[in-house]
Amino acid sequence: MDISTSKLVLAAASGGASELVYVDDVFSTDLYEGSSSTHTITNGIDLSGQGGLVWIKNRDNARKHSLYDSERPLSNRLSSNESAGEQTLGASGTLTFNSNGVSIPSGDGDLNGNGFGSQVAWSFRKAPGFFDVVTYTGDGTNGRQIPHALGSTPGMVIVKRTNGIDNWTVQHRSLGGTKSLYLNLSNPEDVSVTEWNNTSATSTVFTVGTSGKTNAINDTYVAYIFAHNDAQFGTDGDESIIKCGSYTGNINNQVIDLGFEPQWVLVKKSSDYQSWFLFDSMRGMSGSANSSNYFFPNSNNADNIHDYMQARENGFQLIGSGAGPNDHGTYIYMAIRRPNKPPETATDVFYTTYNYNDAHYTVAGFPVDFAITANRDHTYGNIVGSRLHGRNYLYSALTSWRDPSGYADTWTSNTSFRFVYAGSGYGWANFAFKRAPGFMDVLLYDGNGNANLQVSHNLEVKPEMIIIKNTTYSSGTNWTLWHKDIFNTQLSLNRPDPWANGGPTSTYGGSGSGTATGASLLSSTSSYILPGNAFLENAASEKYSAFLFATLPGISKVGSYTGTGSDMDIDCGFTNGARFVMIKRADSTADWFVWDSVRGITSGNDPYIKLNQRETEKTNTNHIDPYNSGFRANANDADINTNGGFYIFLAIA
Repeated sequence: MDISTSKLVLAAASGGASELVYVDDVFSTDLYEGSSSTHTITNGIDLSGQGGLVWIKNRDNARKHSLYDSERPLSNRLSSNESAGEQTLGASGTLTFNSNGVSIPSGDGDLNGNGFGSQVAWSFRKAPGFFDVVTYTGDGTNGRQIPHALGSTPGMVIVKRTNGIDNWTVQHRSLGGTKSLYLNLSNPEDVSVTEWNNTSATSTVFTVGTSGKTNAINDTYVAYIFAHNDAQFGTDGDESIIKCGSYTGNINNQVIDLGFEPQWVLVKKSSDYQSWFLFDSMRGMSGSANSSNYFFPNSNNADNIHDYMQARENGFQLIGSGAGPNDHGTYIYMAIRRPNKPPETATDVFYTTYNYNDAHYTVAGFPVDFAITANRDHTYGNIVGSRLHGRNYLYSALTSWRDPSGYADTWTSNTSFRFVYAGSGYGWANFAFKRAPGFMDVLLYDGNGNANLQVSHNLEVKPEMIIIKNTTYSSGTNWTLWHKDIFNTQLSLNRPDPWANGGPTSTYGGSGSGTATGASLLSSTSSYILPGNAFLENAASEKYSAFLFATLPGISKVGSYTGTGSDMDIDCGFTNGARFVMIKRADSTADWFVWDSVRGITSGNDPYIKLNQRETEKTNTNHIDPYNSGFRANANDADINTNGGFYIFLAIA
């Protein structure tokens, strides 16, 4: 069902009042640098109108966790790593909740102090099926019911006494109403029944006992209430965006299946003493060495780095054991789905620019998930990376996989990236992409050698172009590229070779026999890809990355054309022309050409780079011209428009 139809259906079902709600509308992780002035985060979260919670932590220093919510004065902070009641900080600690984010004052090193380094802020908006905040005054009544507006049975409830010293008390659905955990402590579950009166929360209330932690006479409390698996979000109104569950650690690399890819995970070992772990994808959940960041919510420690957790397309993978969240024992978790709101314009998901400074961070204006940086005036090569990969990256012209030891600053912001360049003073063309339904997705998967392996994805449509790379460091393997219009064969991104085995079996008059991999990828669906079982795409014990693209009307076009030797207008369905064009002749040896509108898609010469070559940018040719609906392939050009040649392309508006 498309987005417009879904809106009509949901509105009709509720008297015309419903609107589609995505996880993007109710939760955001935002990274920023401390400064000497107020820092305003614009993330689309309506905190002033709907209410909610903002949780802030300094990443570089041992500073407090700071929690502010709409039900208490925004000058009053609670700290998850302390048992103390709320602190009134005055102007230096007064936040402003806005209709599209939050403004954070300067002057406090816990929040936004100049010279205090990097910060992270997590914004939770009140919404049925996701999150609620309530405050109440204790009365000492055993079995007292506290109303909430979650509209579904909570997965987790956190209560904190605000006017004095007491532990943060946590009820989790996996523990029932008889046990508690404490957010500010590393203790295992407590079997005391005085906190929850031996009663689990319901869709309208949670129940407290007589404990001073939850219901002492005349004491004041705040409760943060999180949903579990309430499927009312997304384009069809049938997605869950938060899940609370449990698992048994097994010291192997097990995957906890959520049914979605998470962007935020909170974990606690309930069966023994161990700190809480808090991960998010903006700081890094790549699972590679020194690329998974985590905090201890019960500690003021700075950001820690390890390889404990990797976000996967259907959940999270626990890496190794030791003192991490996958040792022997029982764990509880809360996980929040990654952003998946469909884009409205191409500028929501794609940005291009260039620079000449080695230390430059490319700022895209949206959360960057995938990026390409192409060298313009040196043969260093073109770098490919994603937030899922952490600090590791690939070269599009090479077979190797780069692990730049000692560097972890590629993704220091939501909206920017910087790869570690060799040398300085060179020119770079930078392309930033956001993963989005119908546009593009990034996958990490483990090969198993099974020809029937199905790798789930979140593109929500059948992929039209799939790029796969074996990322096991010692492999040194070619890239595989499949495109819908080369049918059952394949190409290699790092080589100029024509399609494999002489081309497809039947499409476009090909006389070849195709490939097993091409035929397998051709059978991919809107839910999963089928990489086959060849070594380049799916060998046992090897690790792989896949980059998926599709045609999203008005935003992207995955297409093909047969050259005529005369000027050709390639209609992509755009209104203001293409900002990015990649073309490859598939039926003959030819390079992978890339143009962009920032460096120039004009009526004159157009600079281009080659993804499969370690070459400098070429500026003395006029291969393509602007065309409002897409781009123009110029006359009798063997690279992109020779008579009878078959060409594939990816264009972005």
